[in-house]
Amino acid sequence: MALPPRFLDELRGRVSITDIVGRRVRLIRKGRGESTGLCPFHNEKTPSFTVTEDKGFFHCFGCGAHGDVIGFVMRSEGLEFPQAVEKLAAEAGMQVPRETPEERERAERQATLGGAVEFAAKHFEQQLRASAGRLGLEYLKRRGLTDDTMRRFRLGFAPDNRTGLKAALEKAGIPEAIAIEAGLLIKPEDGGHAYDRFRGRVMFPILDRRGQAIAFGGRILDQGEPKYLNSPETPLFHKGRVLYGLSHAQKTARETNEIIVVEGYMDVIALAQAGISNAVAPLGTALTEEQIALLWRMAQEPILCFDGDNAGQRAAARAADRAIPLLKPGLSLRFAWMPAGEDPDSLVRAKGAAGFREALSRMEPLVEALWRQVLADRPLDTPERRAGFRKDLGEAVGRIADKSVAEAYRQEIQRRLDELFRPQGKAGFQAPAQFGVQKGRFGGRQPVVPIGGEAARRGITSMQRIPYELILIALVNHPDLISRHCEAVGEVDFPRGDLDSLKRAVIDLAAGQPHLDAKGFRNHLNNLGFAATLEALVARTGHMKFTLPSADLNSAEEGLLHVIGLLREKLSVKPELAATAQALENAMANPGDPTAETTALSRFEAARQMTLDGESQRRDLDRAPGWGGED
Repeated sequence: MALPPRFLDELRGRVSITDIVGRRVRLIRKGRGESTGLCPFHNEKTPSFTVTEDKGFFHCFGCGAHGDVIGFVMRSEGLEFPQAVEKLAAEAGMQVPRETPEERERAERQATLGGAVEFAAKHFEQQLRASAGRLGLEYLKRRGLTDDTMRRFRLGFAPDNRTGLKAALEKAGIPEAIAIEAGLLIKPEDGGHAYDRFRGRVMFPILDRRGQAIAFGGRILDQGEPKYLNSPETPLFHKGRVLYGLSHAQKTARETNEIIVVEGYMDVIALAQAGISNAVAPLGTALTEEQIALLWRMAQEPILCFDGDNAGQRAAARAADRAIPLLKPGLSLRFAWMPAGEDPDSLVRAKGAAGFREALSRMEPLVEALWRQVLADRPLDTPERRAGFRKDLGEAVGRIADKSVAEAYRQEIQRRLDELFRPQGKAGFQAPAQFGVQKGRFGGRQPVVPIGGEAARRGITSMQRIPYELILIALVNHPDLISRHCEAVGEVDFPRGDLDSLKRAVIDLAAGQPHLDAKGFRNHLNNLGFAATLEALVARTGHMKFTLPSADLNSAEEGLLHVIGLLREKLSVKPELAATAQALENAMANPGDPTAETTALSRFEAARQMTLDGESQRRDLDRAPGWGGED
């Protein structure tokens, strides 16, 4: 029998023509989803053979060879159509339908189920525009969606009626049994009458790669549960193999080699309306291995967006855990964190596409997410704990199946471990400055991973950031200090980037809104886009008591001035050391000159004393009440 078109479409969708051709032809990527190479079907010295991933075909401008991935396997391996399909299906983990009465019936049933779901999608679209859908239409408009966006994503409404869709299906001649199997109706176990699965919900059709409806997600309008209800698994719909919005996103994703994974339907739709048309979402579950493979067909390093809270961290950990065994050369994941209290939908509505892109700019690679995930809050102050950290990292890397990627990870992890555990003088283990240190839960010292990649890019270590962070969080939690010490703070040369931007915003806001309390001050900064920066600063400096909102103003002021004084001391030593070096050079150039020798000695003693004073202040800082985790 002829194979069902839906099966062949899914097969073509699961295998990458670029990967299949690339096993026989050395391909060179030419930008937006297109690769070129020497044609394997005739002798040539100049490449005229192209592979277009987005459209799923190959073409040779020299000999005219043309076809899809099945045709390439047939031509390159001398196989007939059934054998080529068998070979590709085995690679994709699919079972080829057999020419039996049962398989024929199954193929026909799938086509019938698809027709029923398509009919339901059109029915829900009509209801949204009818009087029965007024509440649903108002809800979508309140969420900022335009009519064009609603039509593009085929949004609809299921009125709160137990038999509205059922009656429409019967009128269209679609059997009840088909509607039940398609997940549109529910048949009670006690033998009662079937009724509509979706009622009183805004409807989001879930489309396959061709744009055909295969299932639904419905959002309730009142406070009932569940908030979102998805279709059950059916012969058409397997939620672990589908990504919401892929039919809209795939073209842009392939052209830009970028695909963004967000959490929900509205995130995808809001981003598309803002011009970011390469976003998709899983269907209420963590990313599956099949979905990750599907993402890699669109882009080499998909970007996963998560909230910055604990739930977001757990979701990122699950995604990393799923992806690690699958990693291949050039194929990985990146992680982006939304500002506190924001998701892509709310962020893009408040700040547009530029605000969302700004959040994406702070993304981090998978290896960084793995490092932080294993590190977490564990103390590393004993040999046993450090050995445990090494062991857990080694076990994670050991799950990578590809040997070349596993080796690259081992080298990177070893580099980080060597840097982290490098001895520092006679004091025993201490984390190097690039990782920073803070008091551990058990009194030891543990590393603080640099925030994002910014510190590394600018050569500013996490430890070097801490004094500036302390100044900022003290001012944010105690705005009254800004007017008192605005000049002193303004004289501090903050590192370029997020810290300097926040400093300027703090000073400007205090000048324009002098009567704000700490809560109002922070809310204004959050609205200006500093929510994620502030959250990170609190996480890193929260053990410093003088910075806390609960600290009294005098203690906060004393701590603030102490930090500013330390920074001034640090900066003042540098010119004195330069002067000392010049004096010593003059003395060496004029041996026997008592004036030069005296000048050099006095300069050296002054520099030595300033250095000792600086060390004394730093020791005082560690002992100062209210600075550490304990008094």
